[in-house]
Amino acid sequence: MADRAERQAQATIHAGGEWLEAISGATREILDPADARPFAVVAEGDEKDAERAIAAARQAFDHGPWPGTPVAERAALLRRVADLLVRDRAELGLLESRDAGKTVEEGRIDIDCVADSFRYFADLVAAEAPGRVVDAGSPDIHSVVVHEPVGVCALITPWNYPLLQASWKIAPALAAGNTFVIKPSEITPLTTVALIGLLAEAGLPAGVANIVTGPGHTVGARFAEHPDVDLVSFTGGLVSGVKVAQAAAPSVKKVALELGGKNPNVVFADSCATEEDFDTAVDQALNAAFIHSGQVCSAGARLIVEESVRDRFVTELARRAQRIRLGRGTADGVECGPLVSAQQREKTEAYVASALAEGAVLRCGGKRPEPSETRPESGYFYEPTVLDACHREMKVVREEVFGPVLTVETFRTEDEAVLLANDTEYGLAGAVWTADAGRARRVAGRLRHGTVWINDFHPYLPQAEWGGFGKSGTGRELGPAGLAEYRETKHVYQNLAPKPVRWFTG
Repeated sequence: MADRAERQAQATIHAGGEWLEAISGATREILDPADARPFAVVAEGDEKDAERAIAAARQAFDHGPWPGTPVAERAALLRRVADLLVRDRAELGLLESRDAGKTVEEGRIDIDCVADSFRYFADLVAAEAPGRVVDAGSPDIHSVVVHEPVGVCALITPWNYPLLQASWKIAPALAAGNTFVIKPSEITPLTTVALIGLLAEAGLPAGVANIVTGPGHTVGARFAEHPDVDLVSFTGGLVSGVKVAQAAAPSVKKVALELGGKNPNVVFADSCATEEDFDTAVDQALNAAFIHSGQVCSAGARLIVEESVRDRFVTELARRAQRIRLGRGTADGVECGPLVSAQQREKTEAYVASALAEGAVLRCGGKRPEPSETRPESGYFYEPTVLDACHREMKVVREEVFGPVLTVETFRTEDEAVLLANDTEYGLAGAVWTADAGRARRVAGRLRHGTVWINDFHPYLPQAEWGGFGKSGTGRELGPAGLAEYRETKHVYQNLAPKPVRWFTG
């Protein structure tokens, strides 16, 4: 894999089975967010490179073997890809850590989840019936509903979980028989580039998988608007998602959007009745807010806690947050890495400043940490931050920070808790902590969020659909619905004994 990575450092655009440099010759340095130093160079593609990749994907879909490849063979290839991911787990996890700033342990867990996604969609398509028979009410009519690939899929992925988010799109797209072009985030493209190499190694025909490394305003925009693209799937911010939908509208292509969230973590007092329960709820609140430095679309960034336990809960939460070990993700003992870029840290700092100006109380964090051996001064580190006494009118409560910032709101009644949790334009995920099974079901049923965890936070299942309500998006990933996004439905009606209709006298 080392030779492949070195080769791809010179040419990271893949179109029609070839590794290529950007047509313009432009390149981009990839920075390690732990020290802001470049450690890789990729091609910086633009609209012309996007055109070249789309043409290759179009040719491969219209004239290549992949759409007609038997399902069993497509499933077998996906399983080979999963095996290759396991083989390269250590190196890919390290690369994900250096690229995105997360700990090596997190990076390698991500690779496990990527392999699971490929295996899941392989198993899903392999077990499907060839079509759904529709009773037409006559023995002379054979009527069946079948699924076919959409065509050329344009996949645009975010920087926080580069390979995992790519796999949620690539695996079902390939399982359904599509070809694709993908644009990873320009700041974290390296593991997606590596995955394209693994697909070729597994035997995927040339032109089926194509990648263009480059910025969203050129490559992503061309992907979204191009008439030869049949579907665009985007994961990222709300503003960019709206632009993708607008660009795709004139050609009326299928659009799937996953646009983030502002996720409530609702803690009822009865979930903290014993010391063990209290400890668990606090620990999970830390996990909800601060894993990967809060750079998670499903992060539990809004703690909504019952008034009777609020003071004790927040005090202990802040005490533990101060002890989170920040540092370079590749260093031993580090629990949380840097933010992904200087821009992301500046954005986080601006949100904290606005919250304090609006009356929030800083319980911990709120600044850059002191440099250390594992925490270079040049890195994009920011302390885990707890903001108490927050309310719904605050910008930091309403908008997605995507940093290690937790806001605290308080409720007295169940109805008030639900009102606060639902008072957001997003609707991606949320959690309810309670020892009352009836309350758990009631509150979970009333929350307008695509995923609701009860007495837990962050787990996802490949078999379960992932998506949101409101401005969290329109698409679904994972599960059978994730596969359905990459399919068209066709009704085949066969008359086994045709007869004249005689509608007309002529």
